[in-house]
Amino acid sequence: MNITIGIPAFNEEKNIGKVIISLKKIVNDIIVCDDGSTDLTKEIAEGLGAKVISHKKNMGYGEAIKSIFNEAKKKESDILVTFDADGQHRPEDIRNITKPIIDQQAEIVIGSRFLKNETNMPNYRKIGVKVLTKVTNMSIKENLTDSQSGLRAYHKKVLQNINLTDSGMGISTEILIKGHQNKFKIVEVPIQILYGKDTSTHNPVSHGTSVLLSTIKYTSIQHPLIFYGIPGIIFLLVGLSFLLWTLQIYAEETRVVTNIALVGIGTLILGAILMISAILLYSLVSIVRENRDT
Repeated sequence: MNITIGIPAFNEEKNIGKVIISLKKIVNDIIVCDDGSTDLTKEIAEGLGAKVISHKKNMGYGEAIKSIFNEAKKKESDILVTFDADGQHRPEDIRNITKPIIDQQAEIVIGSRFLKNETNMPNYRKIGVKVLTKVTNMSIKENLTDSQSGLRAYHKKVLQNINLTDSGMGISTEILIKGHQNKFKIVEVPIQILYGKDTSTHNPVSHGTSVLLSTIKYTSIQHPLIFYGIPGIIFLLVGLSFLLWTLQIYAEETRVVTNIALVGIGTLILGAILMISAILLYSLVSIVRENRDT
């Protein structure tokens, strides 16, 4: 099978050379997306024979992954493996991560840092990854251990059927949500990764925020009745309760408690807006899915 390695890179001149040299011992087809680097990342990658896609300015991890997906799709790659440029991934793990796809057991394979092997990831990052993974699991009804791993393998069907839109770190979650929606099998395999130095260039706060916002966005689209409908019903019930309370006070004391009445009216309006949004979005999503399936 034609295996392509895709490497998103931003200012990685210190690491990109040794990463490409080590990968060439396993795979010849390497794509590097130079995401607006101001150092020699592009020149080093090209000099070592990698196919380089250049962004004129830094556009974010998501845009780099999208460019790699599009290039791998053009090349008609059978399997795309995404591989970080910072030197933390081991080339020898590529065989393990592609095996489930080669054996036709999965379409998306995640290299998990938490399966079997104890990672020396900094504690603050470990907690953050586990929280984000739990949020992702709730959206796709899986039991993953590492939804944010950058070392992944994708079957060509994933490249052909998933349209990526996220520009930031949330693209990792977007792929999983849309993969689940397309009924692609998602599995994990254990990998080893070294964090001797915290070489990650991703800000943990912005990373977490991006992933959470992406999860909320795609979950609301995939399950609008649950996402908007349930809160809508709750707000409607709260609003009705406050209005009934207002009427009870008026019946007993012939006076209107303005604050209680305003809370009742406000929550009723908000509940109605959420219910209407749930119904409209559900109708639109159903139409889109029907058109896609025909």
